[in-house]
Amino acid sequence: MSAVALSSLAGLFAIVTGVNDGGALLATGLKISSIPPLAGVLVMTVMVALVPLLTHQVATTFTTGLASAEGPSGQGVLAVAVLAALAVVAILNNRGLPTSLTLAIVGALTGAGLGWGLPVSGGTVLFVLVVALAAPFVGALLAILVRRWLIHRTHGRMLRQWHRAGFTLQCLAYAANDGQKMPAVFMLALGLYAPPLSVCLIVAVLFGIGALYGLPRAGRTLSRTIIASHPLDGVTAELASGAAVVGCAAIGAPVSMTQTIAGALVGAGTAKGSGRVRWHSATKIALAWTLTLPVSGLLAATAALVIRGVTA
Repeated sequence: MSAVALSSLAGLFAIVTGVNDGGALLATGLKISSIPPLAGVLVMTVMVALVPLLTHQVATTFTTGLASAEGPSGQGVLAVAVLAALAVVAILNNRGLPTSLTLAIVGALTGAGLGWGLPVSGGTVLFVLVVALAAPFVGALLAILVRRWLIHRTHGRMLRQWHRAGFTLQCLAYAANDGQKMPAVFMLALGLYAPPLSVCLIVAVLFGIGALYGLPRAGRTLSRTIIASHPLDGVTAELASGAAVVGCAAIGAPVSMTQTIAGALVGAGTAKGSGRVRWHSATKIALAWTLTLPVSGLLAATAALVIRGVTA
């Protein structure tokens, strides 16, 4: 497959990521007027453009940690993995089960590598899975602690200031971790070992376009169905999820920002009483996450086996 075709596929992946992830980042602060949605998209876009230039440790985990995807075989693995991940996310979203593109691409890269007969690092895959599983629970625990700390120190204008700080931290965490799946796909498509400025700018623009397209439905699930979110809950979730995801980025473990935000919202609700959490909706979302990685991996592995058999 040509570099142009792979780059186009990587561009589509970045746009869909903007649609899927942009709303989650905006969701927690929708009830606070200190950051208008368009300004929020701009902050996200700038972070996505600049942070990978400073650190791309998580992108490297995607490109070399899961499966060896170099040369012509690597190009085939990339194409199969991206298409499988997009297909699984689209199917689950159409069934009312919003899920994580990060889980989908992790599963799909691993499955496609196995199906193509490439070396796959079982230790790295296990490491990524364990951290991904722990991230929502860490977000929930931090949210309980953060909410208790904030409730005695914030009101009125101070809450809006904490919202700006929390949203900025959240965007920084996303760009240092979850968002790096986008430059990683471009790196695989172009055979790069680090994302240059040109790639980071392209990724940011495409992500911004997707986020703008997804604005009308931004946060429809996270901010409305998990809990009846109030401004303090939103700020709590921003600070807690941002801190948790930054910590995961520091050890090079890709985690889903959406999952961690959802965990933080559950924690914020639990701090007010477990009855404040809409457990039916939370369970439905958790089911989608549980299905995403194995289904993406199985679909990608099957497709890779078929294509490899046909082209052999």
